[in-house]
Amino acid sequence: MKKQFIIIIAAIAIVVTMAVLFALAGKSNNAQSNFQKGYLKDADMAFLNGDLLAAKKLYEQAQEKTDDTARLKEIQRKIEDINIKIIFSPIVDKCAKKYIVKPNDSLAKIAKENNTTIELIKRTNNLSSDVIRPEQELKINNCKFSIVVDKSQNLLFLKVGDEIIKTYVVSTGKNNSTPVGVFKIVNKQPNPTWFKAGAVVPPNSPENILGTRWLGIEAKGYGIHGTTMPEELGKQVTLGCVRMRNEEVEELYDIVPVGTEVTIVD
Repeated sequence: MKKQFIIIIAAIAIVVTMAVLFALAGKSNNAQSNFQKGYLKDADMAFLNGDLLAAKKLYEQAQEKTDDTARLKEIQRKIEDINIKIIFSPIVDKCAKKYIVKPNDSLAKIAKENNTTIELIKRTNNLSSDVIRPEQELKINNCKFSIVVDKSQNLLFLKVGDEIIKTYVVSTGKNNSTPVGVFKIVNKQPNPTWFKAGAVVPPNSPENILGTRWLGIEAKGYGIHGTTMPEELGKQVTLGCVRMRNEEVEELYDIVPVGTEVTIVD
C-alpha cells in the first residue's frame, strides 16, 4: 500500500512538473513572439517615416529572432525592397560615399574610376542629364556587386559579398541549355536588336524576345535580358539565356557595370 502511495505521489509530481514546463515554454514563446512583433512594428514605423537605414537594421534584428519560415521570407522581402530604395536614393550607407566633382570630371570618368555605372549615378543623384559642374556633391556607389543565377530555382540573386541585395524570378534554358560556370558581364545594351537566324528584329518589336535590356556574358551568345513573355518567368523555357521582367532587368542594368561577376549554378 505504501509503495502504491509513493508511485501515485511520484506520478502527480511528474504531471505537475510537465505542466509547469509547458506553461513556462508557452510564456517564453509568447515573449519571443512579442519581442519580434516589437521589432517589426518599429521597423514598419521607421519605413513609413522614410528612415530606411533604421528600418533595415530593425528588420534584420527581427530576422535574427525568428525561425518561422513564412515570417523570415516576408522580412527578407522587406529588407530587399529597402536595399533597392537605398541604392537609388541619395542616402549614403556602407556601400556609398560622397564625391566632390573636380574640374574636367565627367560621369563616364567618375563611373569608371569607381566601378559603377553612369545610370546609377544619375538615378541616385536625380540628374536629368550628363552635365555636372566642379564642386558639385554626388553620391557614388563603391560596393562590388555580383550576380548568382540558380537554375534549379529559376532565381537570380544580386549580391554584395555574402549579402543578398535583391532576389529576382527569372527564366532559364530548357534542356539544361543555360551554361554553368563563372563569367563576367562583357557588354550592355539598352533596347537591343535581336539578330536571329534569317531575320533582324528591331527594338520595341513585339517579336523581339530580348525585351528592353541586354547584359551579355563571356559565354558567346548568352546573356541576361528582358522578355516579352513575363508569364513564363520561373520556368526553364529559353534557348539558354536568362530572362527577367523588363522593369527588373532595367533596375539590374543600371546597378551593375561591365565586368560584374556572374555565377550560374545548377
